[in-house]
This record gives sequence, structure tokens and C-alpha cells, in this order.
Amino acid sequence: MTVSPHRFSVAPMMDWTDRHCRVLHRTLSRRARLYTEMVTTGAIIFGPRERLLGFSDAEHPVALQLGGSEPKALAECARIGADYGYDEINLNCGCPSDRVQNGAFGACLMREPALVAECVAAMKAVVSVPVTVKCRIGVDDQEPRDALWAMARACVDAGVDALIVHARKAWLKGLSPRENRDIPPLDYPLVHALKSEFAGTPMSINGGIGDLAAVSAQLEHMDGVMVGRAAYHNPGMLLDVDPALFGEPAPAADQFEAVETYEAYVAARLAEGVRLADMTRHMLGLFTGMPGARLWRRHLAMEAVKRGAGVEVLREALAHVKRSRHADGEAA
Repeated sequence: MTVSPHRFSVAPMMDWTDRHCRVLHRTLSRRARLYTEMVTTGAIIFGPRERLLGFSDAEHPVALQLGGSEPKALAECARIGADYGYDEINLNCGCPSDRVQNGAFGACLMREPALVAECVAAMKAVVSVPVTVKCRIGVDDQEPRDALWAMARACVDAGVDALIVHARKAWLKGLSPRENRDIPPLDYPLVHALKSEFAGTPMSINGGIGDLAAVSAQLEHMDGVMVGRAAYHNPGMLLDVDPALFGEPAPAADQFEAVETYEAYVAARLAEGVRLADMTRHMLGLFTGMPGARLWRRHLAMEAVKRGAGVEVLREALAHVKRSRHADGEAA
């Protein structure tokens, strides 16, 4: 049986899944597909391209998520992303923020499947890497079955390589982006039905999936599962992805080994002038549920932000966890 390259992925999350986060996640799983934060076409075309798109070879497989609604601009940015070496170009049709509403892209595109098809076709025409779409099941007063099926049909007809469906509506009026992540009810059966009807199209499900048991349950219906906040706030769960879902050993034996691996990356970036806190902020939940997790979080939160903070802060935080684990073992 062929395993989908999207069998497990970490969702693109604004202000979270930056290059430092992705390198951390890669120390925990070789097989998880990683995504950039959404980058708008205007930012790529007119902005600091290397800062926006640069990434480490260690991050592969990694996908670039684009925000935009103009086929020509998206095609240009898809080509640029492919030239940078991204393994996939993904079009955001699900973000409900005010920023995307003002620009008429993101979740707004759920109302314009024909335009999305044009965008997909334009990107497919200029790149050889997969072009995928991440969407919601609808927006505002749309009937989800009608809206989602129209989007899927348009994308499939345009040659989309895979669909990722966040199993919630987005309410563009009345809910904040944060509320849109929790308040609209999840409808997994609807997404399962979509997959059944479009059986030949690789499809992943996203939304409210908090652990690997839930991932495995979803894989009974879907080709892949995308996990967002759970993977970010408890990155240690990624250590189980490769063994549980791909039958392969994890790249690190445990969180301690992963920190030691990540330390080399941290040291290299510090030498380039990157602040320690910009990297360690993604690690705060690494020891969730383990003795010393609170001391780890507190030490990094307080010390990594200080001017001149270096790798010794990371080592000191790790020492707190090791001491707590040892004390817990003696108490047992």
C-alpha cells in the first residue's frame, strides 16, 4: 500500500510555523509534512523575499502556503517558491482574518470556486511540484455540502494535487479569527463523505484533532490528517508520528536528544544575530506532561528574552527537567 505524503502534516499557523519552528519539528519527525506560515503574493513580489521564503534544507518535506486571489500573481509566486526548493505550493482558502477579507482571499475564496480553479490551473502551468488547496467547509450562510462540493469539483477539474479540508465553517462576520478556530462546529462526517465521492483525489482533514489516537481514527476515512495547535503546544507528540504512522524510527530517542540536536541549529542562528527567544518560544511545550515541564517553560520564558542570551539558557532549562525527572524517579 502506498502511503500518502500527506499522511501526517503540521498546519500552517500565522506567527507560529516559522523556519525556527519547522526545524524544531523536523528534529522530532522525519516524515511529517511541514508548512510555512501563509505568505501573500504581494509580500513575495514586492517584499524581502529571502527573509520571507528562505528555509533550511533540513526542513524537507516543506510546503509554501500562499495567500492571494489573482491567478497571474499566484503563478509568479508559485514559480518563485518552486525555485526556492519548496516541495509543494498550497493555496490558502480558509483563513478568516480581517487581513484576508480586506484582500478578498483566504476563506473569502470559498464563495468563488471558479476563481480558485483559475488560480490552481495557473500555478500548475508553471511548476512541477504539487499544487494543493486548503479550505473550509463553507463561510457564513453557505450550505456546507453545496459550498464544499463546488470547491472540490472546481479544484479537481483544474488538476489540484490534493485537498486539505478544515472541517469547520468560517464566519467572516461575527467571529474573530481565534473564535473561528473553536466556535463553529466540526463536521467530520461531511469531509469523510467528500473523500468518498472524490476517491481519486488525495485528501486530508484538519480541525480539532488533538492526539495520535484521533489521527489514526481519521486515517480510516482520509488519506491524511493535518494537526495544528496540538502539535505546536505539545511538540513532543511528533516523536511518535514516524513509529506510529510510518513504521519508522523517530529521528530522536526522546525530547532530551531532540533538544541536543536543535542546540546546534540554535548556536548557528545566534551567530547570525537571531535572538534566542525567537527560537526557544516554539519549545515551551516540549516536555508537556513530564516532570519539570513547568520549570522548563518558566526558565525559557524568563531568560531567553534577555539581551545576549545564549545556548547556556537552553542547557540550564534542560537541566531543570533532568533534575526533576531524577527526583521523580527516586520518589517512585
